[in-house]
Amino acid sequence: MDLVTALARARTPEKPGPDTPAGSAVRPWPGPVFPLPEARPGELDLGRLLRLSLAASNGAGRLRPAPSAGALHPVDARLVVGTGCPLPPGRYGYDPLGHRVHRLGPAPDGTPPGATVELSVTAQRTLSHYGHRAWPLILLDTGHAAAALWLAARSLGVPPTALDFDGLAEDPLAALHFAPSETAHRVADAPTPHDLSTRRSARPPLRGTPPQEALRAVLAAAAEASPGELAWCAAVGEPQPALVESAPDGTLRRLAAGEARPTLAAWAAGQAWIADAGAVLLGYGCPTEAEAPQIRRVHLRAGFAVHVAHVTAGRHGLAGRPVGAWQQADLGAALGAAPGRDWIVHGLALGTTHSEKGTS
Repeated sequence: MDLVTALARARTPEKPGPDTPAGSAVRPWPGPVFPLPEARPGELDLGRLLRLSLAASNGAGRLRPAPSAGALHPVDARLVVGTGCPLPPGRYGYDPLGHRVHRLGPAPDGTPPGATVELSVTAQRTLSHYGHRAWPLILLDTGHAAAALWLAARSLGVPPTALDFDGLAEDPLAALHFAPSETAHRVADAPTPHDLSTRRSARPPLRGTPPQEALRAVLAAAAEASPGELAWCAAVGEPQPALVESAPDGTLRRLAAGEARPTLAAWAAGQAWIADAGAVLLGYGCPTEAEAPQIRRVHLRAGFAVHVAHVTAGRHGLAGRPVGAWQQADLGAALGAAPGRDWIVHGLALGTTHSEKGTS
């Protein structure tokens, strides 16, 4: 995939063509099927890790914990399992609908204890609806899936020992390794299993300006989850519409005065409801001249960061909905800087209230 060309085209106002079939909701893994056994003391609890991160909560697969553009869920997970797991060592494909695995073959020589979750994609699922806009969304979705795994592991007290967003092969796009532990304890600031099992993308409208304390926490969480890759700000409405960012002392400072949300709604594929959102978190960067490895890494990290920020928002009582499709969204140029330097990569709409129609 030529990511440079794909991203340049996705940033234009060109609209995708008619929908095509998305295909199966789950990759048709070969090999015998196995349930995920309960972990014994000292083993990595793969069942709970995957249940809290990637498993569907209904048979249709539309309510997986990791958000996905159009609820199409292109991300597939393959497990490379070593010793110290309830499954025998080997390579497995994960079925998020049945919460089970297919054995694909033996583990490679030198596989460390624990398990590596490799994230790849079935691109046709997203291409079927978004066409030429699909690849940035696919990368964001993969970042969300990686964050779901990372947060689940922290909640279970087994933080990943490696997180790889720097590979160059199309398969996998990202990988996380988890080691077994004799003494698993939830990290003090980690979300609880309940936080993770109840997270959802709220349906619009999302209204109500978030309290400053909550907005500071969301901005800080996004920045911490994407060190050096993106800048972050938030468009807020009443009582003083503005773009705000985190100051070095942790307070909020004004980046620009004025109402930005209607422009953001136009840039976000014309999603008019964004103009009324209480706030919109924005991650920006990835200049026009970025080469494929940077495009890939920045979009993976952006999805990861927005997922962490979304869970943080929920823990502060805010409703949130990720916003991944951005066209002509040159935030830097809109603020008077050189064009082509600071494009919006990902966003998160926030509010203190949301639609009573449910969540997706």
